[in-house]
Amino acid sequence: MAEKKQVHVIVRGRVQGVCFRMETQRAARDLNLTGWVRNRADGSVEATFEGEKSDLDQMIQWCRQGPPASSVDRVETDWPDTASGFTGFDIRF
Repeated sequence: MAEKKQVHVIVRGRVQGVCFRMETQRAARDLNLTGWVRNRADGSVEATFEGEKSDLDQMIQWCRQGPPASSVDRVETDWPDTASGFTGFDIRF
């Protein structure tokens, strides 16, 4: 099995009030990723995903599109050197 990687993502655009967190959770679970997603006070959505690199790449691509009602302007990514060992994928409030 490949080594787990982690990516921290900030998604900017019309991403709140459009089920972005719920759909992100669904997409992450479909890809067997762990981590979390939450809304930020500045109107963006922040998430940390953990899993195999190819699955993380697919999740980043999904974030660039988002759910149908969203309009993504930009996706910022950061790849920390270590994984945190999350056990599920949660929506944080």
